[in-house]
Amino acid sequence: MSDTTEPDLHSYDTYVVAFSGGKDSLASLLHLLEEGVPFENIELWHHDVDGREGPGLMDWPVTTDYVQSIGDVLGIDVYFSWKKGGFEREMLRDGDATAPVCFETPDGEVVETGGNGGPGTRRKFPQVSGDLSVRWCSAYLKIDVASMALRNQDRFRDSRTLVVTGERAEESASRAKYDTFEVHKADLRNGTRYTRHIDQWRPVHDWSEQDVWDIIRSWEINPHPAYHLGWGRLSCMSCIFGRYNQWASVREVAPQRFEQIAQYEEEFDCTIARDESVREMAEKGQPFDLDEDLVELAMSDTYDADVLDGDWDTPQGAYGESCGPI
Repeated sequence: MSDTTEPDLHSYDTYVVAFSGGKDSLASLLHLLEEGVPFENIELWHHDVDGREGPGLMDWPVTTDYVQSIGDVLGIDVYFSWKKGGFEREMLRDGDATAPVCFETPDGEVVETGGNGGPGTRRKFPQVSGDLSVRWCSAYLKIDVASMALRNQDRFRDSRTLVVTGERAEESASRAKYDTFEVHKADLRNGTRYTRHIDQWRPVHDWSEQDVWDIIRSWEINPHPAYHLGWGRLSCMSCIFGRYNQWASVREVAPQRFEQIAQYEEEFDCTIARDESVREMAEKGQPFDLDEDLVELAMSDTYDADVLDGDWDTPQGAYGESCGPI
């Protein structure tokens, strides 16, 4: 734990932005740039929730290319990482070890590490909870993936790294308790001498959603298509925190994925929300106002819309059903 709530922002060698492509991580990035952090010292790290070995179950297909497009336009390096098999493989563990993690490096290599742990069984969706020990999707597919990538690259030794994440207090009571600035879990230092100095900063922790959208508007960045379709947050299209209207919209946008999720609930005899199935929730909801062209874009592997939009307008998902951590 740090003694301060703000970092000495210009004292770091590398700034790693955990970048989902969502509004809060985008606002965090833009704030770094407005504070004068050099573009060349920033890296965008995106964790592919569904991995890269299958068709995908939870996330938006366009997200990977949207994230890359943001990096390309701003001139910032982007590195991708993922747990092999992604969400689905981890959920289907039945007496197996958790899968290895893969991450990209600046020299173009893809490193694979881990996967040597003891056997474990899940056979159920993550629980709708603020507790990361049971909401395993955030821990296993994002947080732990980043930590392994930090621990397994020599370039982070004998240097100072700031990991920047976009959690906001306004999202939930549990996130309101997060420290704004702290030592990262991948840090390894000893007194005044260190071999891996890594801090974590949440620059938008005290921001309102209005503040977030204001900085995105000021930079004229086109938000992820999901926001235009009506979703209030990223990254997963089929987020476990989704409620009636969101599940009704998932059923419209990706009927095959929706059906696979519903069948998994039945197979596990354990629903995501525990008290209702996704089928029941979808029946109680109304789909968002789903533009066909935007649906096609969001479900594509290629983001071919403009990243910069001079006619920027607030997306319909803003200030709406965010379904965040409780």
